Amino acid sequence: MAIDVLIGRDAVSIDETVFATLFDNSVAGTYRGYERALESGRIRYAELVELSRKGEIPHSLFFAPLSLVQQQVKTKTEKLLAGINRETFSIGSRSQVDLSDVELIVKDLIRKQQLLRKHDPSLRQNKIIGLLRDDTSPVDTDAARLMEAIGISQESLRACGTKTKALDLMIDHLEANQVFVSRSVPNYMPQRLTQVKFSGMTIRDNKIPYIFLAGGDHEDDQEPVGRTIFTLALMAVLVARRIFAPMTWDGGSAETDPGREYDIAGAMLMPTAQMKELSPTSVDDMKAVSDEFKVTPSAVTVRSMRLGIINRETASDHLDHLRAEFRSLPKGGPQRPIRPERAVRKYNGRELTVRMLHVLDIGNISPGEFCRSICLNNLTPSRIDDLRRAVE
Repeated sequence: MAIDVLIGRDAVSIDETVFATLFDNSVAGTYRGYERALESGRIRYAELVELSRKGEIPHSLFFAPLSLVQQQVKTKTEKLLAGINRETFSIGSRSQVDLSDVELIVKDLIRKQQLLRKHDPSLRQNKIIGLLRDDTSPVDTDAARLMEAIGISQESLRACGTKTKALDLMIDHLEANQVFVSRSVPNYMPQRLTQVKFSGMTIRDNKIPYIFLAGGDHEDDQEPVGRTIFTLALMAVLVARRIFAPMTWDGGSAETDPGREYDIAGAMLMPTAQMKELSPTSVDDMKAVSDEFKVTPSAVTVRSMRLGIINRETASDHLDHLRAEFRSLPKGGPQRPIRPERAVRKYNGRELTVRMLHVLDIGNISPGEFCRSICLNNLTPSRIDDLRRAVE
């Protein structure tokens, strides 16, 4: 099979496998122009060059032998993903994540890390990475140490009026400590997550590690914002323990030992002393405590079991009840479309966006480069001021 490259009235054929290999390993693989070319078997030379530019592909490679192309892609990928664990970090979950399912997002966030490191001399060494190295330290001690390092307290989280505000507070404090947080926004990322089920991933960098929070249905029937809060705490623990990998966790299981990382995250959000004082036992207790600590009733149930407040059988019964109750809730209607500038801010994270706007303002990158590298061409230069307002 071949793709015809149209130059005026002439056509030059290139190997379709070469064409697909190069684009499938770049952000340009999600552009409609690439899909049209595969469907029609042809592409204008000028469009090929433009897509190559968007994907950072030397367009001469499209005319190279497949073996050379595959080697070039392999070498680039290995260099870019060095230090990213290809094994899924799973907690109570049988789900596995193939790195290829999220690879373009990983590559994009790594490119953003590299770009900011190149242009922002104010970045300091990160104090969160490796903070929790000692496996013999008490879980409660590790939880308190991480919360103090982030600069957040259980009292400040509990004082938030809603779980959404509590999530925002956690993100703000992590980003203030150079742990950037990216959140899934369909149609504004370099890769679609339609088939992969995972909680998120941590991406290594000595100064500005990234946490990526996956959106969508995690198939454990829990209220989304409370689940995301626990996921974020858990992934902050992974960063502090130098674990960088895609991650899945089942927040509604009482059958497996979730391990040290899970217990530290639980102690961060639901402190041992306060949990034992409240001593939740019934389903209604779990709901009331979940509102207090800004997590899900399922998280309170598992935490109560881990602390010995309830036994495993009671926990399993409560989790079954909570799952059934959640499934019976009416589903929301169509969501209001997110504005492009807010989508870009959400996917990049506020801190990276603000810092890269400063890089733009001092002239270290052009508006076109900013829109391509930071906004993935979802905003034009004329819309950059909209992005400024979105991060104010």
